[in-house]
Amino acid sequence: MKKLPTWIDILLIPLINLAIALFLSALVVLYIGEDPMDALSIMIKGAIGSSYGWGYTLYYATNFIFTGLAVSVAFHAKMFNIGGEGQAALGGLGVALVCLMFPWPHWILALPVAIIGGAVFGAAWAAIPAYLQAKRGSHIVITTIMFNFMASALLVYLLVNVLKAPGSMAPETGRFIEGARLPTGHDMLGWFGIKFSKSPPVNISFLISLLFCFFIWFLIWRTKLGYEIRAFGHSESAAKYAGISPIKIIMVSMLISGALAGLMGINSVMGESERLVIDSVQGAGFIGIAVALMGRSHPFGVLLAAILFGILYQGGAELALWTNIPRELIVVIQALVILLTGALDNMIRMPIERLYFKMVRAGT
Repeated sequence: MKKLPTWIDILLIPLINLAIALFLSALVVLYIGEDPMDALSIMIKGAIGSSYGWGYTLYYATNFIFTGLAVSVAFHAKMFNIGGEGQAALGGLGVALVCLMFPWPHWILALPVAIIGGAVFGAAWAAIPAYLQAKRGSHIVITTIMFNFMASALLVYLLVNVLKAPGSMAPETGRFIEGARLPTGHDMLGWFGIKFSKSPPVNISFLISLLFCFFIWFLIWRTKLGYEIRAFGHSESAAKYAGISPIKIIMVSMLISGALAGLMGINSVMGESERLVIDSVQGAGFIGIAVALMGRSHPFGVLLAAILFGILYQGGAELALWTNIPRELIVVIQALVILLTGALDNMIRMPIERLYFKMVRAGT
């Protein structure tokens, strides 16, 4: 079966889906009584028109990169890990425990251990649904979504009864010490004499997320394990015939997926809040599903889709601040993007495939 070139699959088709989603959203804005072009201008300027906007856009994008990569790895093994929300929450717990338990003298020492803590806790929370599917045949979608609620309940209990800062009424830990606080975008660019807004929470986690994009690309497309994951995802029976263990692939791919989701805690807990709060994930686990769908489960596509959703988040906040358009419209745009890149993907893909292969045949 002939395949479309990668640039069409992970770039052109998602852009067409996005354009259709924006067009439909523009009709909604027009119905509300606002000017769609003004609304689009405010969104773009608010998200990427200043260092302040870029700071928030890249902060949101960092969360979505981690959760998007988590979903992508599971997708390659043809598993729908819908538990990124809970895995990211438990990853944040692991990050917080590392930051609170030791008197870190500098973030350079704290960061690698916090990365391990977030990855281990996220992977551990994913391991149970993975085991239930691999050994008991439980459906991964059902178990992972149930574990989201269990993670939320566990975190509430711990923050109210165990980890709450002494003398505080808020269900959150105490603030991390100075040695466990990450450099912000303002700090990092300041090292090179570049001015950047102090307010946005973007931090060195964004650079870490880029490294993990490369790592996942290398793992999936340049290693034996990645080949086994993809082979299993394409055909379980053929993979078994080739000697690939389904139990191994289910467990390993879900552990990697959970670890990636847990790494979000580096950005949201260690980087932005500098303490563990009751809802540090804020829906990023579910947005990661849309990011993976739109990015075609390719790390480069995930990166672009995460930045797009970061623009939607930050631009939507600016839109709600300066116009009468409700913040919920951004949820509508996200839903349209998900609908077009997921359920209605073939509506765009099939005509483009026919046109492309017709042009190829005509050229030969």
